[in-house]
Amino acid sequence: MTSPATRVTGQDHIWSVTEHLEDILSAVRPLDPIELQLLDAQGCVLVEDVTVPVSLPPFDNSSMDGYAVRVADVAGASEEFPAVLTVVGDVAAGQAEPPYVGPGEAARIMTGAPLPPGAEAVVPVEWTDGGLGKGAVSGMRAHSASPEGASGQVRVHRPAEERAHVRAEGSDVRAGDRALTAGTVLGPPQIGLLAAIGRGTVRVRPRPRVVVLSTGSELVQPDEELGSGQIYDSNSFALTAAAADAGAIAYRVGAVADDAETLRATIEDQLIRADLLVTTGGVSVGAYDVVKEALSSVGDEDEAGSGVDFRKLAMQPGKPQGFGGIGPDHTPLLALPGNPVSSYVSFELFVRPAIRTMAGLTDVHRPTTRATLRTGKALTSPEGRRQFLRGTYADGEVTPVGGAGSHLIAALAHADSLIVVPEEVTSVEPGTEVEVVLLG
Repeated sequence: MTSPATRVTGQDHIWSVTEHLEDILSAVRPLDPIELQLLDAQGCVLVEDVTVPVSLPPFDNSSMDGYAVRVADVAGASEEFPAVLTVVGDVAAGQAEPPYVGPGEAARIMTGAPLPPGAEAVVPVEWTDGGLGKGAVSGMRAHSASPEGASGQVRVHRPAEERAHVRAEGSDVRAGDRALTAGTVLGPPQIGLLAAIGRGTVRVRPRPRVVVLSTGSELVQPDEELGSGQIYDSNSFALTAAAADAGAIAYRVGAVADDAETLRATIEDQLIRADLLVTTGGVSVGAYDVVKEALSSVGDEDEAGSGVDFRKLAMQPGKPQGFGGIGPDHTPLLALPGNPVSSYVSFELFVRPAIRTMAGLTDVHRPTTRATLRTGKALTSPEGRRQFLRGTYADGEVTPVGGAGSHLIAALAHADSLIVVPEEVTSVEPGTEVEVVLLG
């Protein structure tokens, strides 16, 4: 974690959404590159150009199952007057020494096998009698069941042009070409290309390791029985899943009770495996807001990037937030509200961009669009506060889901977007064009 921008602190200062996000992104930095095995590098960002050491394909090869022939030997061939060629052997993929194809000869060849010397083209097996002396066939019998197919004669019913059904050496990529450029996100096709050119490892920025902790003595794990005044812990599951969806290696820690010492000890234990810590709950102004109690005094005031700052934002839901660095390496920590919708909206706005910045990605924000508001009544927002409402988006229109209450976790489960009511706007009328953050 780098030193954040100079923070305007004080309990009376109200931060804008933009100020808080800029403070976070000025402090986190992309993780240092490491060398990873290919499958471990999936989803990671490449940090260097990769050039091709060997052409693909590395030799001329057949794109069909059929027969390798000389063009002159099949010129004018037809079903009435087939070209009759002597089969000199099989050419299978991986075969070391294919037979030579001379005048009047053919070699039975499999898809991907190297074009044998002397041959100029491949005729598909469907253009032949398959060596059976009858009409056209639809395929070859297995070599183990019919080894005689590699000898004898074959009748070819159609002519073939030179290089027909032949994939040329280097027709995919040539040695020395740039296979992938730095900044590429490695998905399945890119992993396949790296393997195809012989790369077993690659240098990337690793996926950030994100530890999620929820706090609250009232929280019970799913599948356990609820007691009086208890609720199930949904935040740690939702945010851990969200961190993984953002590209992180996500770790979930069970709910921590409302005890400052226990929370500090739990966080200290998790630092060894965390590039980023996310807590949820305990950041408001109540007497049992344990995250604020436990972390307000940590850090060295004289050391840049140290300590956690708790602040109020001009947004709804998600007004109380915390951000700073903790531990000897000043590991970034984002403290989110405990309300399920508030925590998820806060994650989308602040944590997701931080994760993607650490991963070395350039597109750190969700896509946004403009849409016409579909609702039976105006959306209202307190003046000077940006409001984020759940919505469903389709065909340029967005409809609020579940009303304006920030506590509606069920509404969030059915939403695919956030409707943004900006600061200084107190009412948005139906039919108005609004900004929409697309969550899908």
